Amino acid sequence: MPILDLILNLLGLKRAASAKTEQHKSIYSQDDEIEEIHSVWDYLRFNENTQAAHISAVLSFDQWISMDEILRRIREIFGMDYKNDRSLYPYIKTLVDVGVVETSNVGGRKRWRKKDILIKLKGKKKEDTRETEGEVVRAKTSK
Repeated sequence: MPILDLILNLLGLKRAASAKTEQHKSIYSQDDEIEEIHSVWDYLRFNENTQAAHISAVLSFDQWISMDEILRRIREIFGMDYKNDRSLYPYIKTLVDVGVVETSNVGGRKRWRKKDILIKLKGKKKEDTRETEGEVVRAKTSK
């Protein structure tokens, strides 16, 4: 049979049974990969009680926020004032340069908001086999 398959392959012909199985695999088979969509902000972690952590906590995705509002929210949430309010600008500028915060300069007033950056994570399904009262149970779990 392998010789017959080789000759049919060389001539560009395939066996009907093998063509059906290939079509069946390509159309109806399930991929072993799982796609999950997450936000980059789920993975960013800042040191506690730092200016960067305060800024990320008070900025939102849907609202442009000015520096006065940022300072007011930090006072309200964390109960602290900075000696120099302008010390927040380098942290905000770094977050803008990295691309996780966007800025708007309208009327000479700068405003900022978080960018919602989504990422796809692909993982493979793995089969978890375990025995329950003599039966083998197969469950698909994600990595």
